[in-house]
Amino acid sequence: MVEGEVGSVRSGDPGGGDAIVVEGAHKRYGTKRALDGLDLRVARGTVHGVLGPNGAGKTTLVRVLATLLRHDEGRVEVAGRDVRTQADDVRRRIGLLGQHAALDEELSGGQNLEMFGRLHHLGAARARARAAELLDRFGLADVGRKAVKQYSGGMRRRLDLAASLITEPAVLFLDEPTTGLDPRGRAEVWSAVRSLVGGGTTVLLTTQYLEEADQLAHRISVVDHGRVIADGTADELKSRTGGDRIDVVVRDTAQLDAAARLLPEGAVVDADRRLLSAPVADRMAALTRTLRALEEAGIEAEDVAVRRPTLDEVFLNLTKGAA
Repeated sequence: MVEGEVGSVRSGDPGGGDAIVVEGAHKRYGTKRALDGLDLRVARGTVHGVLGPNGAGKTTLVRVLATLLRHDEGRVEVAGRDVRTQADDVRRRIGLLGQHAALDEELSGGQNLEMFGRLHHLGAARARARAAELLDRFGLADVGRKAVKQYSGGMRRRLDLAASLITEPAVLFLDEPTTGLDPRGRAEVWSAVRSLVGGGTTVLLTTQYLEEADQLAHRISVVDHGRVIADGTADELKSRTGGDRIDVVVRDTAQLDAAARLLPEGAVVDADRRLLSAPVADRMAALTRTLRALEEAGIEAEDVAVRRPTLDEVFLNLTKGAA
């Protein structure tokens, strides 16, 4: 799929520390506060996921970081440069992949990349060489001469991702990069992102696929109403929702209430799926105790499992009450 890593040092790549610093950022549209004192730090050479409900401020944040929108107050730096006073320097050090592919369907993959190279003021020979490098790196060399309209969704997004890397940016913004892709296409893009980070690129990822953040992000920030309301690794965020849970699926819906009385306090019942779920402190002790109690009560279970909370549950718990 995607092979190799970038060996060259990126222009303007900071020597260490944070690639993105946001402190007290505000952005207003009339009376609406799109960013309301948002704070964010993204370590160099990592994937940082940004999650939040629609209207939380994710896209506004990306637009401010990419110098497409001016914030009203606060400190915002990317690759060591201020996005307001050093916007041109910032633009030379970033790449942006939006929600929709910016490709010419009639041109081939190679021609698209060459065109982007020329738009970035690379000479004809360098643009052609860079296009060949990126096609090979993203596993598209064998289709590089085919028109983009013949590409699958995953291939198009990989090509779009390649186009955002024409200038080898130190920081890459991915705004919902796999929207509309099937599982195979999403996996292809995930592999490409992992390769980028392996080569030293810093990635800020906004996504509505919580599994995507769980798979890719070293750290995750949850945004709501223009603020970061939680930040940490996926495991740290999951721990905030109460730790492990035990799930029991009973064979007979009529036995749900009886089974619920055998589980730890706080059990949640989903009658449609014949499922009970309850928080537990000791995984193995809870599993052993529950299996014994169900057997003694004569309750048949189709499945009993102990699991960590999903990132979906974390997200819903943290953003409950959001529009």
